[in-house]
Amino acid sequence: MSSSSMTDAVNPFKRAKKWDESTTVPSTKVIGTHSGTFQADEAMGVWMLRQLPAYRGSKVVRSRDKQVLAPLDIVIDVGGTYDHATLRYDHHQRGYDERFEPKQQLNGTELPRCTKLSAAGLVYRHYGKDVIRAFYPDLSSEHLDLTYLKLYDSLMEALDAIDTGVEQLPPDATVSLVYRDNTGLARRVGRLNPRWNEADPDTDVRPDENERFEMASSICGDEFLGLMTQVVESDIPARSHVETALLSRHTVHASGEVLKLSSGGLPWKQHLYELEKKYKLMDDNDNNNDNKNPLIKFVLYTDQGGMWRIQAVTVEGMAFENRLSLPEEWRGVRDEDLSKIAGIPGCTFCHAAGFIGGNQSFEGALEMARIALLLNTYTK
Repeated sequence: MSSSSMTDAVNPFKRAKKWDESTTVPSTKVIGTHSGTFQADEAMGVWMLRQLPAYRGSKVVRSRDKQVLAPLDIVIDVGGTYDHATLRYDHHQRGYDERFEPKQQLNGTELPRCTKLSAAGLVYRHYGKDVIRAFYPDLSSEHLDLTYLKLYDSLMEALDAIDTGVEQLPPDATVSLVYRDNTGLARRVGRLNPRWNEADPDTDVRPDENERFEMASSICGDEFLGLMTQVVESDIPARSHVETALLSRHTVHASGEVLKLSSGGLPWKQHLYELEKKYKLMDDNDNNNDNKNPLIKFVLYTDQGGMWRIQAVTVEGMAFENRLSLPEEWRGVRDEDLSKIAGIPGCTFCHAAGFIGGNQSFEGALEMARIALLLNTYTK
C-alpha cells in the first residue's frame, strides 16, 4: 500500500493505542505458575496472557502446591499436565514432545524443530495470534500468519530451546563456539533472580521474589514488543519490495543472480530466503539445478548518502559465510586504488571480509557484481 493511500484507509501496520492501565479494571481471572527460581519461559508466558482481554491485569500466583494451583483459571510451567481444554500448560511431564510447525527448507522439504515447546511456546501456540491482534487488529490473515511465524523464529524458539536444554551445537559437532553471548533475554531474566547471598545492606532483608518476577515478565514484554514492532512495521512492508525485485531480477543481470532494491535501508535478507523457496530458486550445488533459477548472490541498493552498495548474500542460517564473496584482490582497498585494481570507475570501497562494497553509481555497482560472477565462473 502506498503512503498516499494510507491517509485514506486504515494502516494495518500501525500499532493500536494501548489500553489505559489506570482506568482498566483488572481481570478477576488468576494466572498460576511455579514458585522458586524463575526463567524466561514462564515470565514471557505470563506477559503474553496479560495482553489478552481475559487476563488483562490478572493476578499471578506462584506456587508448586497442587491444592493452591487447582482452583486457578490458567496454569503454566507447573503441574505436570498439558491440556488446552482445562487451560493447563506444562511441559515437564514424561512423554511430552510438543513442537512448533516444521521449518520449510530451500529444497521444499520440511525440517522438524530442534526443540520441544516450553511454557512460553505453548502459550504462544494457542494465544500468540491473539496477542499480535491485540496490538495490530487490522493485519490481514496472510500478514498475521507471517508475523506469527517470524516471531517464533526470531524469539520464541530460542526461549523454548534454552528452557528445554537444547545445545546450540549438536553433540557430534566437529566445531565449538568461539565465544559465548551472555546478553540474551534468558540470561537477563536469570540474573533477576535473587542471588544466594543478596540482601539489603541496611535491613538484611532478601529481595522479594515475586517483585523480581514481575520485573522479569516486564522485560520479556519489552523484548516481544520490540521484535513484533520490527516485524510488523518494517519487515512485512518491505516484503513486497523484495518480491518485486526478485521477479524482475533478469532485467538487472541476465544471470538472475543480482537483485536491485528500489529503496535502500529496507530489511531484505530473510524475505529473500523465503521468496527463493516460494519461487523455487535452486542452490548451485543441487544436482537438479540447470542454472536457470540460481540463488541470488548479490543485492544492490543505495545507502543514506546515495552511494550504491553491493552486498553479498550469506548462506541461509549463517551470519558470515557468503554464497559468493567479492574478489579477494579487491578486499580492504578503497577509492581510486580499488577502481584501478577492479577496472571499474567510481569504486568507493570493498570490505576486508569481501561481503560488501560500494560505488558512486548503479552502473558501477552492477559492474562489480558482473565481474565477481564472471571470476567465480572461471574459478569453478
